[in-house]
Amino acid sequence: MTDYVLNTWYPIAWSREIGRKIEPRRIVEENVVLFRKEDGAVVAMEDACPHRLLPLSLGKLRGDTIECGYHGMTFDCSGKCVRIPGQEMIPPSAVVKTYPTHENMGLVWIWMGDPTLARTEDVFDLAQYHDPDWSVAEGDALYIKANYLSLADNLCDPAHVSFVHTSTLGNAASEDIPVHHEEQPGKMLTWRWIIDAPPIPLFAKFGNFKGNVDRWHYYHYHAPSIAIIDFGSADTGTGAPEGRRDNCMQIYACHFMTPVDAETSIDHWLHVKNFQATDEINKALSDQFRVAFAEDKMILEAIQMNEKTFADRKTIKIAIDAAPRRMRKMVEKMAGEALA
Repeated sequence: MTDYVLNTWYPIAWSREIGRKIEPRRIVEENVVLFRKEDGAVVAMEDACPHRLLPLSLGKLRGDTIECGYHGMTFDCSGKCVRIPGQEMIPPSAVVKTYPTHENMGLVWIWMGDPTLARTEDVFDLAQYHDPDWSVAEGDALYIKANYLSLADNLCDPAHVSFVHTSTLGNAASEDIPVHHEEQPGKMLTWRWIIDAPPIPLFAKFGNFKGNVDRWHYYHYHAPSIAIIDFGSADTGTGAPEGRRDNCMQIYACHFMTPVDAETSIDHWLHVKNFQATDEINKALSDQFRVAFAEDKMILEAIQMNEKTFADRKTIKIAIDAAPRRMRKMVEKMAGEALA
């Protein structure tokens, strides 16, 4: 089993996916079930009845309780058994583990660690998500056959965009532009500017730029599982590098990662942008992101396969690896602190 950071909030599902039926999910190599109570609150439990360990996901909702599909043992939202058909005495140990949950930014978040440390105010939030001057479009839950830290590597790495996403998010103008990084408390910031260059295909299509642009990429990685990519463009010479972004196109590409197990992760993604958009434009933008993220998926899954094939092979390190390496040390330290 991989050493995971447990005392943190992870995304586990889109809020739109959880209703009045039992939904099984897997996270940090543990199986859980989710459902909404009649008042709308989301409940999360271990997916195992304490009697014979039948998954509760094979049971039924009875009001705000789950009935096991094997012998009808029934558990309330606290995980306590409230009914055993055929007997009155309920053993004190007839309890199912439950997990704190919270909803924000269209997602259900879960705390897999010590529940006494779970504070809902610590759930990640992006102010622009709630700003009426900005617009939001939810994306998908992209399953990737790769460890979530490989996905985090990718999301601390602006350099790959120039080669992997040439039809959407990158172009040759940025190939030789150096990448800068800075470690902050619980966070890794990676960035670069591309000055006086053609816009990337996505911005050329939607940005209505006059010619060349000044383009920025700021990758904000919040350990262990969140990456917010602030990227945008402004007409060259209008002052964007100095902070004047009144006439620019700016997008926050938000990636909320779920570590399923050592070889599987889920990328819940959405985009927040500094302009209002019709459903048609939101769909067109999302389709562009789907193309780009499918390219990342292909790369990461191929790497995962070769990491197993060449398990004893020592890879080389180059300059652009600095931020991902420090990111992994940050997560390793967080996981170690929880075990200490």
